[in-house]
Amino acid sequence: QVQLVESGGGLVQAGGSLRLSCAASGRTVSTYTMGWFRQAPGKERDFVAGISRDAFSTQYADSVKGRFTISRDNAKNTVYLQMNSLKPEDTAVYYCAADLYHLGVVLTKTAYDYWGQGTQVTVSS
Repeated sequence: QVQLVESGGGLVQAGGSLRLSCAASGRTVSTYTMGWFRQAPGKERDFVAGISRDAFSTQYADSVKGRFTISRDNAKNTVYLQMNSLKPEDTAVYYCAADLYHLGVVLTKTAYDYWGQGTQVTVSS
């Protein structure tokens, strides 16, 4: 069992930056492939970024490539999402998720076993 807690969301102007954190407890996060997803009102929960257990492999949604960076600090049991050049369309609730089974990053949300409660990111124009 693992518990995930996101933080770092907030209100930011377009072009600004935020860094989201996902702190894990219960089991070391190094045993999981980790992902970030987001869900805007009335829309599906979509993949944003993922990082493999060893951090050698990362994947990004096309909409965030070049702007967002996922990283992990296994010593701190924490995963991060650095978000730069934010756009109003990035507004959503952002969720951290852990995949126990797969070694590499899987983009589908059904592959993930544990989820955080989410943190709101709002980008004003």
